[in-house]
Amino acid sequence: MKFTKAIALICTAAVMTGLMSSCTAKNAASEESTGTAANGAVYALSNENADETTQKVYQYICENFGTSMLSCQQESTWMGTPDYEMDYILETTGKLPAMRGLDYMNGDFKGVNERAVKWWNEGGLVTICWHTGINGKGYQESLDDVPDFDKLLTEGTDEYNKMIANWDKAAAALSELQDAGVTVLWRPFHEFDGGWFWWGKDGGESFVKLWQMMYDRYTNQFGLNNLIWVLGYSGDVKNGWYPGDDYCDIIGSDTYDNSTNSKAWKRLQKITDASKPMTFHECGNVPSVEDFEKDGCLWSWFMIWHTDHIMGNDPENLKNVYNSDKVITLDELPEFIAKE
Repeated sequence: MKFTKAIALICTAAVMTGLMSSCTAKNAASEESTGTAANGAVYALSNENADETTQKVYQYICENFGTSMLSCQQESTWMGTPDYEMDYILETTGKLPAMRGLDYMNGDFKGVNERAVKWWNEGGLVTICWHTGINGKGYQESLDDVPDFDKLLTEGTDEYNKMIANWDKAAAALSELQDAGVTVLWRPFHEFDGGWFWWGKDGGESFVKLWQMMYDRYTNQFGLNNLIWVLGYSGDVKNGWYPGDDYCDIIGSDTYDNSTNSKAWKRLQKITDASKPMTFHECGNVPSVEDFEKDGCLWSWFMIWHTDHIMGNDPENLKNVYNSDKVITLDELPEFIAKE
């Protein structure tokens, strides 16, 4: 990192007010799967069997939470090149984002994995979300599907079996990334408390069961030890939707109101006694770094959404953000895999 220890401590004091001084998860994992923030807060990975690289990525995120933000950009795949957004950021700022956002939408498992491996091998971090219907396909199905949750959450029903078959396709793809040595910041069922996607249409209790089912299946049955589980609220951050400290690693919120999302920051702080690193997992126009500092919310990362959203940003502000000492870009990431 390019920050001095003194600067890191000063920034932490400014933005971390209200966070607990000792934030160890209820069922703390081994020392290797924990991360310590600059203010001494300790965060534990939910999966004690997380692989070594995933532990290092999580530790890095925890160490920088509250002192600097990772830059992140969601890709599109229909603008002539999947690097449409990345090329624009490089041209505008002279930098590339530290993290690339991808989407298994429409069953693009092969394409996403190819781009994820390429980005990872170039030194970047990877986060994947998934717009999917209950049984597959993409964005429209994720909005239009209206499930019978009583059947969907009951093992052995036709509805359950079809949903699980779809889940297992993504699990197989994530397993391929594990074999390739790629750590994934996995963000399923995002904006769940908004209620517009099918996974949030039956309220918090059903969502919690759904999330825990996927977590248990992916972690315990498929042995996916390369995942850092990102729980992505909408901007409201409603009560009653939290699946528990043992089922997620990072909590976040998104908004497209051009703000620093500071209201959500304060709500997220109250979600769990153990606390978690927090992220601004989607935005349209990214605010200035000065605004993030003023509002006291230097998130783990900010991710600008694709196409019109990134193009709608003020180029000068985007350049200033990407070249700020408080923002980490691709060229500033450490090596997470030890060279032999």
